[in-house]
Amino acid sequence: MNWRSLLLIVCMGSWLIQLPIQALPTANSAPVVPAASELELEQLSQLARSITVKVFSGETWGSGILIQRQGQVYTVLTNDHVLTPGYGKPYRIQTSDGRLYSAVVSRTANFDGNDLGILQFRSANLTYAVASLGHSSTVTQGDEVFAAGFPFGSKEFVLTTGQISLVLNQALEGGYQIGYTNDIQKGMSGGPLLNRQGKVIGINGRHAYPLWGDGYVFKDGSVPQQPLQEQIIQLSWAVPVEAFVEQPGQFVSPTIVPVNPTPQPARIEPKLPNNPPSQDWLW
Repeated sequence: MNWRSLLLIVCMGSWLIQLPIQALPTANSAPVVPAASELELEQLSQLARSITVKVFSGETWGSGILIQRQGQVYTVLTNDHVLTPGYGKPYRIQTSDGRLYSAVVSRTANFDGNDLGILQFRSANLTYAVASLGHSSTVTQGDEVFAAGFPFGSKEFVLTTGQISLVLNQALEGGYQIGYTNDIQKGMSGGPLLNRQGKVIGINGRHAYPLWGDGYVFKDGSVPQQPLQEQIIQLSWAVPVEAFVEQPGQFVSPTIVPVNPTPQPARIEPKLPNNPPSQDWLW
């Protein structure tokens, strides 16, 4: 074998050895999953406004979330205590364009004592955005959150900023488990609590520093110890969105009939109840 043949064999061997090594992935390699994009405050405000509705219940109102669409039927998630003043009276939903729709309460959902309720309305000609749902199980202390709704005393939609301060291992009465620093007011009950990605992680329902007694009791009837009670009273509270997600099936009611919305935006002033409720809800 001459020196040229030997050199050719060595070169080819080197190439054959290197090729499979380059083709194999390393033991530590993993696909790169892009993080969900965070939204600017203006984007969050626009998104929140599009999915948040005003819920007229009797002579007062609360807020709600457009949570689902099936054909022409929209499902609105709110607090059960928002619906209480309207029992036996018509319910109406005001969407982001100012139009009013007649709504019916869905009685098919059983939220197991959580302060949640469902309404539905039909829109034959107009289409509305619905919310994207997040996971409250991933939130941690210090996470930035945004609370939306329609407070009494304000003519406009409101979005407030704050942080997660406390996530309870055991839910309070009504299913409240997420404590946050956002300033929320009466009228914002049933509105969304959003993360920085614009996903709903909770439903607003109780504000800080209640006026009519603390009312902070766990679902099992036990009372938080004093140090924890002092923390709880300083925070606003939301029901985790999982309380809705865990509901089986769909909520579309056969009793919903097509209705025409008001052709122009409408303004209705709330009438507050004469007596305080048993809990310091937001309405």
